[in-house]
Amino acid sequence: MRNNFSTSVLLAVVILGTSSIFVSSQNCGCAAGLCCSKYGYCGTGDPYCGTGCRGGPCYGSSGGGGGGSSGGSVAAIVTDGFFNGIANQAAGSCAGRGFYTRRAFLSAANSYPRFGTSSDAVTKKREIAAFFAHVTHETGSLCYREEIGGPSFPKSKYCDASNTQWPCNPNKGYYGRGPLQISWNYNYGPAGKAIGFDGLNAPETVANDAVVSFKTALWFWMNNVHSAAVSGQGFGATIRAINSIECNGGNTPAVNSRVSYYRSYCSQLGVSPGDNLTC
Repeated sequence: MRNNFSTSVLLAVVILGTSSIFVSSQNCGCAAGLCCSKYGYCGTGDPYCGTGCRGGPCYGSSGGGGGGSSGGSVAAIVTDGFFNGIANQAAGSCAGRGFYTRRAFLSAANSYPRFGTSSDAVTKKREIAAFFAHVTHETGSLCYREEIGGPSFPKSKYCDASNTQWPCNPNKGYYGRGPLQISWNYNYGPAGKAIGFDGLNAPETVANDAVVSFKTALWFWMNNVHSAAVSGQGFGATIRAINSIECNGGNTPAVNSRVSYYRSYCSQLGVSPGDNLTC
């Protein structure tokens, strides 16, 4: 009888302890980047961030750089795991290591609410996959802040002297900088005006301020690539919009590199890459 009583008490304690854990888990208080499901549990994906989501980057929320009614916000799609899976490929000696961060990207994305917010989840994720495929190719997996050899280039390189609207500063170089390696005075000038820095007289800002750096990439993307990315033309159209010289056999290895990254990121985000991948 004594043994049975002890067993009953022990069982009651275990049940109470389990119940306590269950209730505690339902209080949520999820870590950053996790959603609180309708049942009160923390996690990512449809069961947590979909219908009934009570907190965090719920699908359709406006936090972290744009929402949309399906497929999740930019912050929900570009998770720590996704972003760091790219950034961690950069060697410790890379200038971009620790400079390019998810926090800086999401801060910049807040200024471009049309980025990654298409009405359907597939298009939304394909655009984000395309953006990061080009970023990965251009920067060597977020390794480079500046174009290789850029500081030693003659100042006349990437200076269109005929463009009087955005005149070159003879002491500055407009070589590639940032996630999409923005270049030329006619890009630095209007990008700086739109973002709020002196693109013509202080182009180095793009390599020194991570948020500005991502903003220049998103500025270029929204003005030159976004329409191709969301119109159903295929990934190849985004290659042509960024560097048409590579197309039609101009630089097949570079095209293949971009396509390879795009396929990988589409797979990670759970969407097919679609058709017309090359240009």
